Amino acid sequence: MNLEAGRYSQLIKNEAKRLGFLFCGISKAEFLEEEAPRLENWLKNQYNGKMGYMENHFDKRLDPTKLVEGAKSVISLAYNYFTPTLQKDPDAPKISKYAYGTDYHFVIKEKLKELLNTIHEQIGQVGGRAFVDSAPVLDKAWAKKSGIGWTGKNSNLLNKSAGSFFFLAELIIDTELEYDTPSTKDHCGTCTRCIDACPTDAIVSPYIVNGSRCISYLTIELKEEIPSEFKGKMDNWIFGCDICQDVCPWNRFSTLHNEAAFNPHPELKDMNKRNWEEITEEVFARIFKNSAVKRTKFSGLKRNISFLQEVSVESTEELP
Repeated sequence: MNLEAGRYSQLIKNEAKRLGFLFCGISKAEFLEEEAPRLENWLKNQYNGKMGYMENHFDKRLDPTKLVEGAKSVISLAYNYFTPTLQKDPDAPKISKYAYGTDYHFVIKEKLKELLNTIHEQIGQVGGRAFVDSAPVLDKAWAKKSGIGWTGKNSNLLNKSAGSFFFLAELIIDTELEYDTPSTKDHCGTCTRCIDACPTDAIVSPYIVNGSRCISYLTIELKEEIPSEFKGKMDNWIFGCDICQDVCPWNRFSTLHNEAAFNPHPELKDMNKRNWEEITEEVFARIFKNSAVKRTKFSGLKRNISFLQEVSVESTEELP
């Protein structure tokens, strides 16, 4: 590796740190040999559920040169979103921590644009694209390849010093850089807390998640009615789920994020069970104006809340 590549890599990592990224790792843009059979088997088992888009662009998911012509390097970045803040009413329907504040796509995309601008200014005419969970890119595979962490038994990327409450994003560029060593050691050991805690048995075996059983899928991705087999198993979640992360021992090292945009809307924390059950479209639009929760739309959120209510009603009817 030439000195120029090493200098460029350090420049990029310094700028990423300045922009607030938790980690920045760099890997060579090449076909993901190990991931190909895993992805193929995952799709063959229909673990993608109704997420038909996961079957599209198979080659692009595995080969970055099909996304960026002449791609040489994949810059993987992690951005912290952890907060110990919980909704005040313990009986209120729950939303995942990642959706408390402004939609991460907006926040991180702006930072990636800034990083790409710096690369253009300091290095020159570099061709590349920014990706924030919005294209066929296997974020976790690239982050692992760049040394950011290892794949946990819940299939999330884990890091010894920060746990897993962080977003992943990438810059794929056509310039050669100095590459980091992939994470090969698994630090999960014999721990099975995430598998044991999942109320819908979505983690079918260590490192393999049946997406069609995951609460995040059921409350966000699934556009149809939630199957009745999941009644009483949603643990009060109406948008996303944090269970497998909350029980992970490595997340005791998670620290409060520094991103003001991720702070919850003032009304959100104070909403009690009744507020959620009686939420109007007007309130939804106000509280979740720039939130990732908008993805499920008002009708989807109401469907999720109603599904929890059905269980409550049935439980009451069974009382003597």
